[in-house]
This record gives sequence, structure tokens and C-alpha cells, in this order.
Amino acid sequence: PPVNIGQLAAKGSLFVTRPALATYTAKPDDLQATAADLFDVMASGKVKAEIAQTFPLKDAADAHRALEGSKTVGSTVLIP
Repeated sequence: PPVNIGQLAAKGSLFVTRPALATYTAKPDDLQATAADLFDVMASGKVKAEIAQTFPLKDAADAHRALEGSKTVGSTVLIP
């Protein structure tokens, strides 16, 4: 939903930000280290991805439309 920045400021909010992956991984070495950490945590089972829907690879366009249309939750996986 839309956020009224003026209303947030009146309630004492200090700032609003929307970082992207590049904000945290500007250098290739940082990106590789972060990816390795993520894969380690996933492999350990501490964090689990919720695969909520799958699509055959041939239906990738349908998967993309579902994602764009906010018709998905969790992870969407294409199956070769």
C-alpha cells in the first residue's frame, strides 16, 4: 500500500529507505561471500524456502504473469 511520508515524519520517523542488493554487495567479493553465507544457512536447515507453487519451464510466461499480478506467495520454482 502507498506510504504517506509526511504522516510518518509527523510521528517521528527519521528516514525511509529501500536498499537493493547492490547496497550491501557493491564488490564481487562481497557478493560471493554473502551468497556463500546464504547457501550455508539454507543447507543447514536453519532457514527454509517455502515453495508455494511450481510451473513447468515451458510455462515460464505464466509464472511471470502470476508474479507480476501478485498471485503468488513464497517461492515460485520453474521445473525443467
